[in-house]
Amino acid sequence: MKAIQVHHVGGVEALTLADIPEPAPRPGRVLVRAAALGVNFIDTYHRSGAYPMPLPFVPGREGAGTVTHVGDGVEGFTVGDRVAWGFAPASYAEVVSLSPDDLYRVPADVPLDTAAAAMLQGLTAHYLVTSVHRVEPGDTVLVHAAAGGVGLLLTQMARSRGARVLGTVSTDEKESLASQAGAEVIRYDRMTDLTAEIPAAVRALTGGEGVHAVYDGVGRTTFDGSLASLRPRGMMALFGAASGPVPPFDLQRLNAGGSLMITRPTLGHFVATPQERAWRGSELLGAIADGSLHVRIGATYPLADAGAAHAALEGRQTTGKVLLLP
Repeated sequence: MKAIQVHHVGGVEALTLADIPEPAPRPGRVLVRAAALGVNFIDTYHRSGAYPMPLPFVPGREGAGTVTHVGDGVEGFTVGDRVAWGFAPASYAEVVSLSPDDLYRVPADVPLDTAAAAMLQGLTAHYLVTSVHRVEPGDTVLVHAAAGGVGLLLTQMARSRGARVLGTVSTDEKESLASQAGAEVIRYDRMTDLTAEIPAAVRALTGGEGVHAVYDGVGRTTFDGSLASLRPRGMMALFGAASGPVPPFDLQRLNAGGSLMITRPTLGHFVATPQERAWRGSELLGAIADGSLHVRIGATYPLADAGAAHAALEGRQTTGKVLLLP
């Protein structure tokens, strides 16, 4: 089968198309022929070596497809089932071997490419608004990169829970997308000092109060402005580092800012039990199926062009979800 492999960490040139054996059928595993594969920032961290992986490896964590083999001991799945996954290794391949615990059934009226686009970012958005800072009616929250894959889903989910959403974006196209999702837009591309101007814009929009929570997947360039945008006892959820890691900071700043809270969550800790996985997956895919949650696929690339997909993602050239098509 065709798969993307990384033999040495580095830039996008490290992603090479290879012919490798298909995974062998094994007890307790399910083989899935992939229809679409999600591209996420965590994949770029693995490729670059920021998050070390044993070499060589097949990157990727997310996708959707059709079951082709069910191993001995697996219950609840049959050949032909439509499934998706969002947190499984070695997914940039035509056939993926998966634990049944990683699989979510895809409703008949949800296309497989939409399911692939929704899983990791959708589950991330779900745990952020339900478990990190539980959004309540009347909350005001700040979402950075509001036209990105997570940002668009976060905005919709927070709005559906009764929140007002302020969203930062950097282009006219992204402003339009974030606005359609329900955000009041802040254009940080028109700012020269994000640390001062983002909180100033937030305070102007909130009568000086600030926001109940900030959802920040950008990291270094927005961190200081995010902290300064919170009202007393506000929550900062730093769930990514698209602009680079945040340097060490003085915890006393949280006291001075008004007993602020900060967390650095990751998806794995929020899908740790079968019950939690089932809850998040059913709410996410159910909302897509009933039309209350829209998933935007911003770009698709052939599997062989994984490097171009990574370059577009890292270059902030994308909106919504980026997919690889085997």
